[in-house]
Amino acid sequence: MGSREVRDEDRVTDAFRRWLVAEGWTPVAPTDPDADIEAIRGVERLIGEAKGRTTDRGTDTGIAYGQLLRRMIGGSRDTRYAIIVPTSSVWHAERVPATVRDLLRIDLYEVTDDGAVKQLRV
Repeated sequence: MGSREVRDEDRVTDAFRRWLVAEGWTPVAPTDPDADIEAIRGVERLIGEAKGRTTDRGTDTGIAYGQLLRRMIGGSRDTRYAIIVPTSSVWHAERVPATVRDLLRIDLYEVTDDGAVKQLRV
């Protein structure tokens, strides 16, 4: 992974973390130290994988899903999961059918070039 790609993943992660705080979430140290984001809000928990702009968006988005599946903990309905991607990767993230994402409690978030965060609805 090139240094530009690492910096963009940091940009995506930082923007998402700021958005979480604005939405009343408290970022916490991830249960899995390899996870990109973990936050709590009351009894809710969110665990997320972020990707930045890369040259192979499809593969990298698929890797994000695999990483997230490995981090799924228990069956608590209070835990949600998130794939967080830049605008250029949204189409790739949406290739996993909405019905599957819903069953697995995975939400999609887009981070725009100007750092705005949008939850993508199914």
